[in-house]
Amino acid sequence: MLPTEAAAAQGVLLQDLSHVTVAELLKLHSQIGEALRARGVVRSANNPTGDLAEYLFCAAFGWKQAPNSEQGYDATGPDGTRYQIKGRRVHRRNSSRQLSAIRDLSSQHFDVLAGVIFDDDFRVVRAALIPREVVEARSKYIAHTNSHKFILRDDVWSAPDVQDVTAEIAAAMP
Repeated sequence: MLPTEAAAAQGVLLQDLSHVTVAELLKLHSQIGEALRARGVVRSANNPTGDLAEYLFCAAFGWKQAPNSEQGYDATGPDGTRYQIKGRRVHRRNSSRQLSAIRDLSSQHFDVLAGVIFDDDFRVVRAALIPREVVEARSKYIAHTNSHKFILRDDVWSAPDVQDVTAEIAAAMP
C-alpha cells in the first residue's frame, strides 16, 4: 500500500506536494510546528521527535515535564522518579536506533530512561522504561562528545526490569 493510500485508509488527507515551491513547503513546515506548539505537543522549534516523546510519556503516565533547561532529566513521576526521555524516528533513509547523547550519566540525574522508537510517519513502533543501571551497562562513552551513546536495540526489552510500554505510549498519541 502506498503512503497516500494508507493515509486515506486512516482518514488522513495527504496532498501531492510535488508542485509546491520550496518557499511554500518551508512556510507549511513552520505552520505545522506552530500548530503542534499550540496543541501542547511540542515545546521547541527543533525536530519534533524529542518533544513528541516527552509529550507522549507524560500524557500516558501523568508525569510532570521538567523545565526545558533542567539538567539530566525531562520529567518527574508522581512518586518522585526522574525520567530521561528519548525518542528516535527510524525511516527509510536512516534506520539507526541510536538515541541522542546522554550527558553526565555517572551523576545519576535520572532514575529511568523512557525510550520510544517511531516509524517514518511518527507512529509508535516500540517503547520502554529502562532502569538507569541497564542504560549504564549498555552505553558506550564517546570522548569526542563527552557523552554516552545508547542504542535502543530489540534485545533491550528482554533486559532485567525493563518494562515494555508500547501500548500505553501508542494510546497516548492525540
